Amino acid sequence: MAKRDYYEVLGVSKTATEDEIKKAYRKIALQNHPDTHPNDKDAEERFKEASEAYEVLSDPKKRSTYDQFGFSGMNGFQGGAAGNYSNVYRDFSDIFGGAGGFEDIFSSFFGGGSRRRQGGSTRMAGATLSYNLTIDLKEAVFGCKKEIAFSHNVICPSCHGQGGTGRHTCPSCGGTGRQVQGGGFFQITSTCRTCGGTGSVVDNPCASCHGTGFQSQSQKLAINIPAGAFDGLQLSLRGKGDAGRDGGPDGDLIVNISVRPDKYFKREDDDLIIQMPISIAKATLGGSLNVPTIDGTTAVINVDAGTQSGSMLRLKGKGVPSMRTGRRGDMYVRLVVNIPRRLSFKAKGLMKELAAELKETDSPEPMEYNG
Repeated sequence: MAKRDYYEVLGVSKTATEDEIKKAYRKIALQNHPDTHPNDKDAEERFKEASEAYEVLSDPKKRSTYDQFGFSGMNGFQGGAAGNYSNVYRDFSDIFGGAGGFEDIFSSFFGGGSRRRQGGSTRMAGATLSYNLTIDLKEAVFGCKKEIAFSHNVICPSCHGQGGTGRHTCPSCGGTGRQVQGGGFFQITSTCRTCGGTGSVVDNPCASCHGTGFQSQSQKLAINIPAGAFDGLQLSLRGKGDAGRDGGPDGDLIVNISVRPDKYFKREDDDLIIQMPISIAKATLGGSLNVPTIDGTTAVINVDAGTQSGSMLRLKGKGVPSMRTGRRGDMYVRLVVNIPRRLSFKAKGLMKELAAELKETDSPEPMEYNG
C-alpha cells in the first residue's frame, strides 16, 4: 500500500507550526496506543505511521528535505524516513514519562529504546555513529564513490562480548539497567552507573576489553554518493555503527555530506550560476561567447548587441540532477561588463571619439528605479 503524505497522516496543513504538529501527534498516539488497543493491528499501524510522520515533521532539517523532495529525500536519513525515532522517543519520555511505559513500546516497535530484556540479559542496540565527508561540487552533481575510514566498536573476540566471567545481576539497578532518583511526580531515570545500562556485572573482567565486551576496530568502506547530492545530505549505512550487546542490533553509520564551494559555479537548488566577463565592445556590438559547463565541455552562447552588465542567459538542462526526478536543472550565465582599468594612448583616443559620437553629457537623466 502506498505511503500517505506525512501532513495527511497527522491531519495538519503544510504550514502547521511545531506546536500544532506535536499536538496532532499526541492525540493520534494516545488514541491508538497499544496498551488501550491490545492485539489491534490497525491501531498499531496507525500508531507507527503517526510516529514516523512526527519524527520527520518535528525535525526542521528533515521537514525541509521532505517538503522539497518528498519520500525520496528521506532516503538520506537514518533508517530511511524516520530513522531511530529520536524526536518521538524524546517527547514521549519527557511528556508521558515512566520507566517501562512508552520506552518499552518504542523499544519493541522501533528499536529506539535501545534495550530489551530477554532471558535475564539485556539486548542493547549499538550506538549510531556520525562521519563528516566533504566533496566537490562536481562530485555532488554527478555522484561519485568515496572510501571512508572510521573506527567502531566490535564484539571482543576474547570473551565473545561477555566482558568476562562470573556474570550476575547488577546489585545497583536489579537488572533493569536504570536507576530512578527523586520521588512522586518529579522522578529522573538515568542509566545505571554500575553496569552502564547492561543490567549485569562480571566478577572477572576480560583482560582484552577490560570488561566492556567490545574492542575498537578501524574499518574502510566504499560508499556511493548519489547524483544531485546537496550540502547537508545525510546517508545512512545500516549496521555499520557500534556492535549491539547480547544479540541487539548493530548501530548505523550516518555520513554527513558537505559540499565544498566551487571556484566558478554557484548552486541554487538544482540550477547552477556562473559569471562571465565580456568586453565593452562585445556588450555593445554583440557576438558569441564560449562558456565552460560543469560537465567539462564548452557551450557557445550569443550575446545580443546592447547587453547590459548583470544580464542572465540560460543554458537549459546544464544544471544539477534532481534527487527526486533525475531531471537536470538549468545553468545561468551572468554577464559582467569588464571595464578596463588601464588604456593605451590609442585606446583612450578611441574612447574619447566614441564618447563624442554618443554625445555623452555630465548631466544625464536619472534612471527609473525598478528594484
